[in-house]
Amino acid sequence: MTDRPKLVLASASPRRLALLEQVGLRPEALLPASIDEEPKRFERPAALAERLAVEKAKTAHRIGQDDENLKDAYYLAADTVVAVGRRILPKATTVEDASECLELLSGRAHRVYTAVSIITPNGKQRTKRVESRVRFKHLSRSELDAYLASHEWRGKAGGYAIQGIAGGFVVRLVGSYTAVVGLPLYETVSLLAGEGLPVHLGWLNPLEGV
Repeated sequence: MTDRPKLVLASASPRRLALLEQVGLRPEALLPASIDEEPKRFERPAALAERLAVEKAKTAHRIGQDDENLKDAYYLAADTVVAVGRRILPKATTVEDASECLELLSGRAHRVYTAVSIITPNGKQRTKRVESRVRFKHLSRSELDAYLASHEWRGKAGGYAIQGIAGGFVVRLVGSYTAVVGLPLYETVSLLAGEGLPVHLGWLNPLEGV
């Protein structure tokens, strides 16, 4: 009997792991890829999301080649960028970052670009990008202060997590909810299935996954 194909997630994000498991995909390993995520000069938000997803997948793939058990795995990476026009919002690391982002997003629409990139066991790389539009309600000072105190914003692109408290700020979303969370499931499953990963096995044996 041949071994099942293995999947490696190039991320430490519990959100991306949970989304994969939601569709019956259980990674063999997590290999977070540490790369420079600073935008290049004049780089647009959509291009940044795609470049970072590609670089993360390549970095994890290089690391995995030193592990005999992971050499022939599928490698999956994603990146999410929040932007207002061409302005790229940071992944908030301080309360000042988060406050600036939320004040900018309050009462207006913004775009969320999420790219997913895979590398197959034969070294082929494929990438897809998803654009979603999100509109926030006007946030009162008390709402802003309470959200900042929650620390939910920490490490989040644009200073918020739609799957958490900030879901209550969203007036409208056009696009992919899972992409805004961090991993567009339709595109991810389509890419993996299209390149030969038997994603449906996890549906037949949900406790085992792929």
